[in-house]
Amino acid sequence: MSKYKLHPISAIINCVKALKSMLIPIAIIAVANGFNFSFDFRDERFFQTMFPLIILSIAVLFTLFNGIIKWWTFTYWFEDNELRVQHGLFVKKKRFIPYDRIQSLNYKEGIFHRIFGLVQVTVETAGNKAGKAEAELTAITREAANMIENETKKVKETQQVLEGEELPTARLIHKMSPKDLIILATTSNSIGVVLAGVLAVVSQFSEFIPYDWIYAEMEQLLRFGFLLIIAFVIFGLLVAWGVSVAITFINYYNFEVSEENERLIITRGLLEKKRITIPLNRVQAIKIVENPFRQLFGLAAVIVESAGGGFGGEKDKTVVLFPLISKKKMNEPLQLLFSQFDLNLEGAVRPPKRARPYFYRIDFVWLVPLIGALSYFFFPYGMLSLLLIIPVLLLGIWQFKTARFKISNEQITIMYRALSRVTFIAEKRRIQIVEQQQNYFQKRKNIASAKIVVMSGVAGASAKAYHMEAQHIDEFMRWYER
Repeated sequence: MSKYKLHPISAIINCVKALKSMLIPIAIIAVANGFNFSFDFRDERFFQTMFPLIILSIAVLFTLFNGIIKWWTFTYWFEDNELRVQHGLFVKKKRFIPYDRIQSLNYKEGIFHRIFGLVQVTVETAGNKAGKAEAELTAITREAANMIENETKKVKETQQVLEGEELPTARLIHKMSPKDLIILATTSNSIGVVLAGVLAVVSQFSEFIPYDWIYAEMEQLLRFGFLLIIAFVIFGLLVAWGVSVAITFINYYNFEVSEENERLIITRGLLEKKRITIPLNRVQAIKIVENPFRQLFGLAAVIVESAGGGFGGEKDKTVVLFPLISKKKMNEPLQLLFSQFDLNLEGAVRPPKRARPYFYRIDFVWLVPLIGALSYFFFPYGMLSLLLIIPVLLLGIWQFKTARFKISNEQITIMYRALSRVTFIAEKRRIQIVEQQQNYFQKRKNIASAKIVVMSGVAGASAKAYHMEAQHIDEFMRWYER
């Protein structure tokens, strides 16, 4: 029996992971002191400026020491058809993982991994907790990773032969072309993530930002007119869009989906390569998402909601099955993977015409005070905020026309829209919670809503059929009860 160790670079990787969480406190301390630290212990400012830095330095040293100890004590080996893992200095922890319980081996290659030809492997079983891998091998060679996969595959194939089953062969389901990747990058919603990230960074340093100077400069800009301000806003949005395009391109470069032995295998990434494995029997639902721009060109994204939480030890990560695919070509690969699903929405139940106001009138709860405040404080230009009523009404009507649901034997399909159109498909046996909702105003019009929840991540994934005939919602509840 041979025991194996992780590559020494895993000590550095563990340290880098831990230090990421300390970057913001270190930056705040540095900015708060104006990057002016007193190293003379006789100086009265010594304790004030250096004490927080000393505490952080101790934490950094402890993190480095912990990373080295984890690498030094971590070993894994193969014995009695099990992957066995041991680590710990004072308290030794052992974990034995039978091959037949391993459902997925997820690979990730970060920058450090690729420099040294290594890979990170996370092992997941049927009973692992949400977002927590059964074992994580931080940095091993590709040969060692292949050995783990081959050992696992060998045991499972032997069981299949003994049971008289045919050995599975891998088949390619979908590969994203360079053209699709470019379209995906330019039509993604990542610009919102970029802007949120900028706001999050700004909020950390808000007390150090010279708002008075910024307001004074804005006053000067206002004298030159709104066109200059609009130009600055457009430039900022273009920069954010460019960053989002780059992020999407890097994340989904060389995207492939294949299927082997009742498992989905997804590979992607340019700087950080990832391979995610999803057992098909853990798939709880699929979501077809079309943002308005993609819908215009007949394009969509397909997302898989799976039991067991995140993949590769990452919490609450929805798995994108097809980041971008033509709706005309979508049905064939989906039927190959999920033959039990009916993708036809013909005969779906729609909300009655009298329910249309319910799709937009709730927005007036926040819209009316907003228009009032803008009109009062920024009169007369604030009166232009009345124009907000038009897009709010149009969006509500659009949501009304989109909403529908269909029950097909043991499956329910719900279509709804916030801004993007979402088609949520789930089998009855996968549904964890069904909730009927009817407020006082809906009851007067004899309409109701229904919500379903399936297992996915920590909080689950949900879909809602909005403002339908109360009779149809009652029929839906009876279908689920049966």
